[in-house]
Amino acid sequence: MTPISVFIADDHAIVRDGLAALLRTHPDIEVVGTASSGSDAVEQVKRLRPRVVILDISMPELDGIEAARQIRRALEDTGIVMLSMHSGTQYVVQALEAGARGYLLKESASAEIIAAVRAVDSGQRYLSRKVAAIVAQGISERKAVSAIDRLSRREREVLRLVVDGYTSARIGELLHLSPKTVDSYRSRLMQKLQVNQLAGLIKFAIQHGVTTLE
Repeated sequence: MTPISVFIADDHAIVRDGLAALLRTHPDIEVVGTASSGSDAVEQVKRLRPRVVILDISMPELDGIEAARQIRRALEDTGIVMLSMHSGTQYVVQALEAGARGYLLKESASAEIIAAVRAVDSGQRYLSRKVAAIVAQGISERKAVSAIDRLSRREREVLRLVVDGYTSARIGELLHLSPKTVDSYRSRLMQKLQVNQLAGLIKFAIQHGVTTLE
């Protein structure tokens, strides 16, 4: 089996080198490069084309959020794991909206990084356990049931794939729909859930369990 190629970007050498050393202890993972800035990360990732990229949110020249957007546009199939000191829902939503499939708190990164890399590489979502718990605390069970009940099975499928970062064209291929039909589903979802941007769909999906947290 080909090892999972991983690229790490963090402006703190101790974090960057520590994660690289930890990942290298697993034979199914290969660290192919590192960077200390967002702009350098984008440039190297485009050239190396790793399967997974680990990005610190706070970096010089280009922050992790914008770096994730640029990497996602260039390499749609590359999985992105965001590193952060912040556990607030707004940071998680921004990261996922930018194209990240994983979100790790730095305080627990060493304990969760292996699981996160493997999950994201397989197309799953991964949030730090503490982040998932904080998000879950804000859920109103009654509202969750009511909101979910308003969505058809197909709408839930489209919502999950949109939140996971797939384009309308790719969603259409997976669900055997035209991209125009997918866009119609997206518009209908926003109307039903009373949100006007992707961030609102992502927040709803996390809070109501439509997307996989881990």
